[in-house]
Amino acid sequence: MRLQCVDCERELPTGKFEYQCTCGGLYDIIHDNANLDADYLKRVFRDRLSERMTPYASGVWRYKELIAPEIPESCIVTKYEGNTGLYSSELLQQYTGIRRILLKAQSENPSGSFKDNGMTVAVSHGRSLGYERFTCTSTGNTSSSLAMYASLAQCTSYVFVPNKNISLNKVLQTLSYGANVISFDGTYDDGIHFYEKYSEELGLYICNSINPWRIEGQKSIIFEIAQYLNWEMPDWVVIPGGALSNVTALGKGLEDLKRLGLINKVPRVALVQAEGASPFHQMVAKGEDTLTPQPNPYTRASALNIGNPPSWQKALRTLEQTTGVTCSVTDDEIMDAKAKVDQSGIGCEPASAATVAGLRKLITQGTIHKDETAVCILTGNVLKDTDALRDYHLGDAFTSSYRNPIVNAELTIEHMRDFLKGNAYTK
Repeated sequence: MRLQCVDCERELPTGKFEYQCTCGGLYDIIHDNANLDADYLKRVFRDRLSERMTPYASGVWRYKELIAPEIPESCIVTKYEGNTGLYSSELLQQYTGIRRILLKAQSENPSGSFKDNGMTVAVSHGRSLGYERFTCTSTGNTSSSLAMYASLAQCTSYVFVPNKNISLNKVLQTLSYGANVISFDGTYDDGIHFYEKYSEELGLYICNSINPWRIEGQKSIIFEIAQYLNWEMPDWVVIPGGALSNVTALGKGLEDLKRLGLINKVPRVALVQAEGASPFHQMVAKGEDTLTPQPNPYTRASALNIGNPPSWQKALRTLEQTTGVTCSVTDDEIMDAKAKVDQSGIGCEPASAATVAGLRKLITQGTIHKDETAVCILTGNVLKDTDALRDYHLGDAFTSSYRNPIVNAELTIEHMRDFLKGNAYTK
C-alpha cells in the first residue's frame, strides 16, 4: 500500500501518513492487489455473509483485502455497518420512467447514513496510529457517524458544525453519542480550513473526506451492489454530490472491480447536485477543468450544502473513467422525489432523493434511455431531517406536488365511512 497525490503524483514514504500533499492535492491510497484472484475473492466474500460476531460480519470489512488489508483486526472499530438493502420499486420506475430502478438504502446503516462505510475505516486507522482524539467538520451525517464510532472505540470526538442551514436532528444525534460539538459562524468550508491548519497542533485525527481511508471504506458500497447483483452491473449508478467523497469512492471501487476481473462491465456514473449548491456540476457543464467555489451555497437538502467540495479532482477522475455525467435539480424537484421514495416504503433524507430527481431529469433530457437500468444510492435516513418533512407535508415552503397532510376530523363512524370513500373532512 502507498499514498500518492492525485495532482502531482508525489508518493509518501512507506509508513508515513499525511492528509494533503504540499502541492495542495489530496492523497489517494494505492493497493498492491495484482496477485489477488477474482474467483478466490468471490468465494471469500460469499462465505463471510454467514459471519455474525466478527469484523467480517460488516458489509465493509467483508472486503478487507480490497480496502485496508494492513489494519490489524485488533484495531477495527465496527458496528457491522453496510449490509444495507437493495430494493426495486414499481412506483419509482413509473415516476422516473426507467425500465428498472434499484435503490441502495445506505440509510439503513447504524448511524443512518452512508458515512458509516468510510468512518469505520478512518477511525480504525486512527486507532492503529495511536490516536484518541478524532475530529470533523460537518453538515450533520459525518458528525453523527464519527461520534458513534469514537464512542465505540472509547475515544473522544470534536465536531465543528456551521450554525445555520443544517439539520438539528443530526446535531442532536451527534450530541447523544457524546461528541464535543462546536457550533461556529461560517460554512462547512470554514471548518475544513480551521482543522487543516490546527489539527496537528491539537493532536486531532481528521475524519472528513480529505482522509483517504474514508474513501477506501466507502468503496464497499459498490462492492456490495456488485455482489448482490451476482457481479452483473447496471447501466448507470446515480449518486448525490456534496463533498464528492462518495462519487470518488464509487469510481475507485469500480476501478478495483474491473481490474481484478470481478465485473465485466463498468456502469456509467451520474452525479446529481442541488441547484443551490452545484459548483461541480457548473464546472462540468461549462467544460472547465478547475472548480470555482460557490461562496454562499444554499439548498434545503442540507447534506449537499457545500460550496467548495474538497474531493472535486478525484470526482472528476471518476466521471472521466466512467464516461459519466452531471446534472442539478431544484429543491422542489428533490422534495417531490423524496415524497415518492418515502411513499415507496423505503424512505430517505432530502439529499438522497436528489438521485431519483436527477434520474428523472436525465431520462426526460434523453441522457439516460428509458430502456436502461439504474441503481440510485440513497445516502441518509428519512428521519435525518424532520423539519423538511414538516415543511413539505404541513407547510408551504415547497410546491409539494405529493403533499400528504394530516386530516382533522370528528371521530365518528359517519366521517370515517366518508373518508374511506375519498371525502376528507377538515374540522
